[in-house]
Amino acid sequence: MKGTISRQKLISDSADDVDPKRNLEDPIDRPLSQIEKTFLLSAERGDCPTVKRILERYKASPEEFDINCVDPLNRSALVSAIENENIDLLKLLLEENILVKDALLHAIKEEYVEAVEVLLLWEEEHHNSGEPYSWERVDRSSSAFTADITPLILAAHKNNYEIIKILLDRGATLPIPHDVRCGCDECVHSNSQDSLRHSQSRINAYRALTSPSLIALSSSDPLLTAFELSRDLRRLSRLETEFRAEYNEMRAIVQDFATALVDHSRTSYELEVILNYDPDGEMWHPGERQTLERLKLAIKYNQKQFIAHPSVQQLLAAIWYEGLPGFRRKSMMAQLLSVAKLGMMFPVYCSIYMIAPKSQMGLFMKKPFVKFICHSMSYAFFLTLLGAASQRIEILALELFGTDWVQDMVKEWQRKERGAFFGIAECGVILYVISLVWAEIRALWNDGLEEYISDLWNIVDFITNMFYVIWFALRTAAWFLAWYEEKFRGGDPWYPREMWDSFEPMLISEGAFAAGMIFSFLKLVHIFSVNPHLGPLQISLGRMIIDIVKFFFIYSLVLFAFGCGMNQLLWYYAELEKNKCYVLPNGLPDFDNNDKACTIWRRYANLFETSQSLFWASFGLVDLVSFELTGIKGFTRFWALLMFGSYSVINIIVLLNMLIAMMSNSYQIISERSDTEWKFARSRLWISYFDDGDTLPPPFNIMPAPKLFLRTIGVHRKIESTQSFKERSRLTVKQRHEDIMKLLVRRYVTAEQRKRDDFGVTEDDVMEIRQDISSLRFELINILHTNGMKTPQVNLSDVNVSGKKGKEMERRILKDFHIGIVENLFSDIKLGQVEPKNVFGQIAKAIGKRKTTKKKDWNALVKKGSLKSDPIGTKQEAENQVMRRQSLRGHILTNVTTPVNLEDDKLLEYNPKLSEVPRGARVAYAKFMTKKLQVDFAKDVEIEGGTTEEVKDDQKDSAKLEKKASQDSVRKLNNLADAAKRESVKKQDQVVVNVESKEEVSLMDAKIEEPEPKKESLTDQDFDKDDSKVEGDGFSYRVLEESTSSEPHSQCLSPVMETDDSKSEDRQSPIPQDEIPIMSPSPTDDHSIDIEPPPQEDQRPSFIASGTSKLSGQKRTGWI
Repeated sequence: MKGTISRQKLISDSADDVDPKRNLEDPIDRPLSQIEKTFLLSAERGDCPTVKRILERYKASPEEFDINCVDPLNRSALVSAIENENIDLLKLLLEENILVKDALLHAIKEEYVEAVEVLLLWEEEHHNSGEPYSWERVDRSSSAFTADITPLILAAHKNNYEIIKILLDRGATLPIPHDVRCGCDECVHSNSQDSLRHSQSRINAYRALTSPSLIALSSSDPLLTAFELSRDLRRLSRLETEFRAEYNEMRAIVQDFATALVDHSRTSYELEVILNYDPDGEMWHPGERQTLERLKLAIKYNQKQFIAHPSVQQLLAAIWYEGLPGFRRKSMMAQLLSVAKLGMMFPVYCSIYMIAPKSQMGLFMKKPFVKFICHSMSYAFFLTLLGAASQRIEILALELFGTDWVQDMVKEWQRKERGAFFGIAECGVILYVISLVWAEIRALWNDGLEEYISDLWNIVDFITNMFYVIWFALRTAAWFLAWYEEKFRGGDPWYPREMWDSFEPMLISEGAFAAGMIFSFLKLVHIFSVNPHLGPLQISLGRMIIDIVKFFFIYSLVLFAFGCGMNQLLWYYAELEKNKCYVLPNGLPDFDNNDKACTIWRRYANLFETSQSLFWASFGLVDLVSFELTGIKGFTRFWALLMFGSYSVINIIVLLNMLIAMMSNSYQIISERSDTEWKFARSRLWISYFDDGDTLPPPFNIMPAPKLFLRTIGVHRKIESTQSFKERSRLTVKQRHEDIMKLLVRRYVTAEQRKRDDFGVTEDDVMEIRQDISSLRFELINILHTNGMKTPQVNLSDVNVSGKKGKEMERRILKDFHIGIVENLFSDIKLGQVEPKNVFGQIAKAIGKRKTTKKKDWNALVKKGSLKSDPIGTKQEAENQVMRRQSLRGHILTNVTTPVNLEDDKLLEYNPKLSEVPRGARVAYAKFMTKKLQVDFAKDVEIEGGTTEEVKDDQKDSAKLEKKASQDSVRKLNNLADAAKRESVKKQDQVVVNVESKEEVSLMDAKIEEPEPKKESLTDQDFDKDDSKVEGDGFSYRVLEESTSSEPHSQCLSPVMETDDSKSEDRQSPIPQDEIPIMSPSPTDDHSIDIEPPPQEDQRPSFIASGTSKLSGQKRTGWI
């Protein structure tokens, strides 16, 4: 528990802001010494003997060699050994107590099982309870992994079965992520501190949980786990839309895993066991009626790929056609005849089932396909009744076949139509509606509200039944009102339809009946989903409804906006047209004389009528004549026509074509997976007929049957007699399911491992072979040398050691490759930027001094701000960049506002020549130059921040100040030089200290040389303007431009040695040729290692230069 708390605290601490100013001790930014480069390259090549000799030689010299040094890509020698799969080197480094850091995570990332086992054992031996683990102590700003990544999470990400099993066997656990809406203190604190890291940690946790190997190893019911994870990921994709793609990808992984498990089932028995298992519900045994509880759960969780699997579909089809042997092998005509026979006999089957449900005919009625045919034929009969009621079939029959007396009765019925009672067909419809409503109530009670509304067809049935209920209620109210008026008021309620009120109950009931009938006929689409030809088409059309809803939202918005505008513009003139129409007595319209006015006044009478007019305009049913209103003015008519034209362009041309494009695109997407969608919809329909309930179709389902009483008595007796047997049976069912799942998981894991092994030769295999050959080469050289044989020398620049990637890595180490930005690559171009001006100050200047306006030279500004075209650059510039990165002076200028506290060791680290100077002189000199650089930097900033006029006005004062500062600097440095000479006399070593000014070279990177023979001083006449060199005795000094922004005009002198080709070639090698290489020690030296080359006086250049200061004009000497 303490370890968990420490880990959580470490993760919390990693969220703190990281100081952007890098410490000088950062191993990434610190330059590598020659021995460290040799060490890293030997580790990269797998040269264990050389690595071992370096460790033995420099173990006691931490100031010269750091075993934890890293390459430019932040890889230590331990990580290189892991990536190259060199277990011997890995064990050697661990024995030498190298910092492990996140090496375990790197081993898991590389899927190097042997290294994982070694590092886990090391972690177990060296970890103290209550302290963070090695990978938790890594600085997260430079780590390759986030703070929430643990070994088990990373292994699950890689889906490596073997590593996951090793970790699980050791007792590793995986934290379950909190709910996305969790409001606990931990989630609230984490989300408030860093919401991005909080979301990414949840994604990493779910990506681990969705690993097929982890599910197979840790779950006793992998199918249930996969289904629940799929449901959670679907919900997360809706809540966190920013990471929807990641969640959908993980959801596809778990769905593929569940489908793969079913794919490995070999017999119907195995498939039936896993599909009928229900740990909490009814127990299933082989030979009984299948419950398919796990399959129903898959449908509930929307596992379409699992349901559409061929094995599952084959099992469902076998259950669906049970009781009709050979039906699927019949011809289409024979199948149609069988279906028609079953349909015509459905009243007989229903009657027999009600009387004798356990008889042969009653059991045949319970078969899924027979039940479906009976329900379908019953619904078809209901549609027939609806059609007969809508066509008033009773009146039509009596008019055709009735006598005169019957004809008179028909006319009387038609006269009393306002409050007429229900007809024969309508009575049949009422009976069906009651039975349909009862069936929906039973479904809602059995399934629950959530599952009931999840099926859209249940919602359609609810709306349809509501329309029929409204129809029945209003028809009854109309009959009662007519009967009441006639019996109790003595009035005549029977008058023609044209004289009825607009909201007559009879009219509203007819509208409700018409709407219900439309929905009833459309439900046939759901029944046709079982057909392999109409089913996919119906699924595609259903999925495009979403596009239609999106379109109508924007369409309605545009329609409402233009409706409001046009109604506000034309309502007055529509009112004039209405007054022109209604001129007859009693307020009746005059259609004979004012047909136009009576037609167009409604178009713009109110907002509702205006919106209707615009809607019908989409279908071309509104013309421009509707804008010729009485009294309308020219501008108003023009503005209204302009608005109508804009509406036509937006809604008719743009939006309608966009809807067509959307539906075409959706249909193309859906058609590609229409087979899966159709099989899922068909399976849902099939499953609804597999249950024992709702065997009788409407209207037989509302009739009382003896079965109800027998079931009540039988259920209680069965519960009392089988209660003691259930527990033993449940254990048997659970054990049977676990045995089958173990078989499926074993087959799945075996197949996945074979897939991994079936891959051809990869790049990793080739690199592994190269590494083995390289290691063998160095081992042979070491063995031969140990036995006194003559062995070749292996240079670090040997190109035959490794491949392309290995040479890239070695080149980066040798060249001091650094990951970062190139300073001052781009200059700021301020061509059109105008700074705020002081108006009154400009007026005052204009009064005091007349100034001519000079045209701005845009070409010069562009040329000044442009980059010099150089497609490849120069080698010298690359070396300068390396020198600038290693410069203490550059660090001081970059952090000029921060106090610099440099220790004596740091000065020696950046300038080893300072070791020849006494410690007091080094510290005093460093403090003085730090202060001087900060003062110079402040002056440069002040000069650069001023305007051009201010610089010109203060030019003379600046020259005086600069001259005075230069004289003071020379005087102070002469005193320091004298002090250094006095100290060096005690050591019998004369040291000459030459200090160069700020404009020439960095004084913090100064070098101290032993006295050389006096040579001619360099003057300004020695500069070659074309080559930008300073010629001297035996050496040439090239003028280099500084790139630091704080010194825009500074230059430095870099010594360029003039040597012959042979010496130049020797200098290019990382290890000088006259030095004994580490890889091939001399037999007489007993494995001694010389890292630094012996000093060579004939090749040492003179670093004493003299010149004239540009600012002060005085001669100066300095260290270069």
